[in-house]
Amino acid sequence: MKIYINGLFYPKEEAKISVFDHGLLYGDGVFEGIRAYNRRVFRLERHIERLFYSAKAINLSIPLSPEEFSEAILETCRQNEIENGYIRAVVTRGIGDLGLNPLHCQQPTIFIIADKILLYNPKIYQEGLTVRTVSTRISSHSSISPAIKSLNYLNKILAKIEANLSGADEGLLLNQLDHIAECTSENIFLVKNGIVMTPPVSAGLLPGITRETILSLAKEMELKTEEKNLVLYDIWTAEEVFITGTGAEIAPVVEVDGRPIGKRKPGEITLLLMKKFRELTQHSGVHIYAKEDS
Repeated sequence: MKIYINGLFYPKEEAKISVFDHGLLYGDGVFEGIRAYNRRVFRLERHIERLFYSAKAINLSIPLSPEEFSEAILETCRQNEIENGYIRAVVTRGIGDLGLNPLHCQQPTIFIIADKILLYNPKIYQEGLTVRTVSTRISSHSSISPAIKSLNYLNKILAKIEANLSGADEGLLLNQLDHIAECTSENIFLVKNGIVMTPPVSAGLLPGITRETILSLAKEMELKTEEKNLVLYDIWTAEEVFITGTGAEIAPVVEVDGRPIGKRKPGEITLLLMKKFRELTQHSGVHIYAKEDS
């Protein structure tokens, strides 16, 4: 495996960043998780756009243009002969000192990893997963905007720990108003009376790129969709529930807080959206290699 660091490629064993990097010391940086399917990088432009927005929001200047960053991602995929895989693109504040002041960091650090990923056991997609509401709350807009995909995921890690301790596959986070926000690293949807519903961005969730893709697919399929504030009652009484994310893709949920969802198996609309999404990923995206090779 070869890792991209600041314009150069290093073997995995030699890929290193400084212990004085503020990304490590303070979680001061941003990242994107991106997927490659069938020799294409899915939704690359949107991921790059979100990365640059996140960086701008924390006043972090990325020393590459969006086009240069995209090419660095594609070249990292080529170096690792990726056809289907997962890409992690990270920008940190860079090397500084033990103080907090970001002005002491002279040059951002960029590294890109392209590898395989298996977030859930494959049987999850046939049998569904279990979710438990956790006590950890989503970060409020008055603290750190959930739209910033930063390196600081401690609240999500605490939520994941709670889910693990309860024996659930995933943890569900609420916001300060007790509205449903998202899971530890995925957005959440429910289906009720044939309507596909998901919390609005204002509920405190990361505006997921898979989330927006599913909303678009649902509309193409002439399914009614709603982005609205949801509470636990809504999810407990839903006919179907599923989560979405770059890593998870679309995964059905069959139990929430010990309550069965539907018939405790993936629902009809969930399965249809899973099928449509997988079909889309096989022919959509930026070519990694020459187009004639695809």
